[in-house]
Amino acid sequence: MKTTVVLINLGTPDSPSVGDVRSYLSQFLNDPRVVDLPWLVRKILVNLIIVPFRAPKSAKIYQKLWTDRGSPIIYHGERVQQLLQEKLGPEYIVELAMRYKNPSIPDVLERVRKANPDRIVVLPLFPQYASASTGSALQEVMDQVREWWVIPEIQFISQYWDHPLFVKALVERGKQYDWREYDHVLFSYHGLPERQVDKVYNSGLCQDRDCEHEVTDENKYCYKAACYGTTRLLAAGLGIPEENYTVCFQSRLDKKWLEPFSDKVVVEQAEKGAKNLLVFSPAFVADCLETTIEISDEYQELFEQHGGEQVRLVESLNDQPAWIDALEALVKPIR
Repeated sequence: MKTTVVLINLGTPDSPSVGDVRSYLSQFLNDPRVVDLPWLVRKILVNLIIVPFRAPKSAKIYQKLWTDRGSPIIYHGERVQQLLQEKLGPEYIVELAMRYKNPSIPDVLERVRKANPDRIVVLPLFPQYASASTGSALQEVMDQVREWWVIPEIQFISQYWDHPLFVKALVERGKQYDWREYDHVLFSYHGLPERQVDKVYNSGLCQDRDCEHEVTDENKYCYKAACYGTTRLLAAGLGIPEENYTVCFQSRLDKKWLEPFSDKVVVEQAEKGAKNLLVFSPAFVADCLETTIEISDEYQELFEQHGGEQVRLVESLNDQPAWIDALEALVKPIR
């Protein structure tokens, strides 16, 4: 059987110019799974307020992130695509797509359609399920494929935060640093509005469940529960006691997002006298603006302002061999 694997990450502007950043933000924030507000409210908020004012500021940040190789999320993704292709061999074709901008899901899937595979595996590069990331990527794939006359066997992988080889890859990355040399460890995940995790449940709210301590059949697709579950597995693999770390959430837009907020935790640790922090970002499999800039630069500056000395970012998996092993295991059928 000929299998095509479609890896999907969030995306990036085509360049750090204001125009390209504006185009990226417009596509991203107009997604109803990202900004899940009524249509008219979303259009006014995004297109008349957020994008016009945010694009110039974000462009300056992307200019700091950009390298001679371009955007990290692209060149790390292309390297993973290449390594996974080599590992899987000629029976597989590995494609890389971005949910927003390029290489776009429609363009990549048109290439897949023409290749006429027997089987397609769609693997969003988001370990913990969230409607705004995994859900959006899978919906876009389904919207495109439903127009095909011939639809082959398709497998969607919704999350894999507890896959043993994924956890092993995180642990291997973490072992490059000795957590005992730091005053405290942060596990910082991308934030979400509280209302989005509440929508996972048929009744009640996320706060009515014990998502900080257990994953059950009811909350297994709750992003908050998956983040805490990821942390427990990673902390156990590294031998980090619970009192030595904090789970937190970054990149918030308002106060009604998942707490505790990462930047607030950084300040609190500094005010308690911490001088060195070690920060993991297990929701990001490739270094990007949220890790390289937000954690390494912005949190470092914030920490210093309140008396701290060093915020050390544990790099994302990027093209780590153990990560490629995990991807191979995820896409190969169990025989």
